[in-house]
Amino acid sequence: MAVETATTTATTVTGVTVTVEVRAFAAARAALGWSQQQATLGAGASVADALAWIAAEAPDAAPVLTRCAVLLDGRRVTEATAVVPDGARLDLLPPFAGG
Repeated sequence: MAVETATTTATTVTGVTVTVEVRAFAAARAALGWSQQQATLGAGASVADALAWIAAEAPDAAPVLTRCAVLLDGRRVTEATAVVPDGARLDLLPPFAGG
């Protein structure tokens, strides 16, 4: 899962952090128990690292999180190795239907 425009692979930098805004919608919000959260990750953290942080915060939400589409700053993530920059926004969008 990498952002369509991302070409770098994550390498975490020890002692340096980035702040990421995580927003959860619909079933993801219900499973997590929150709609918005700030995450502090190591610089160079990947989308996979951010998702691991979320899963550690709410282990019971794993079944929903594995089905979510993830957007990084408004773009769908296609590779989990995409680097999450400081100040980024991750959106968790579970599958939903409507008409």
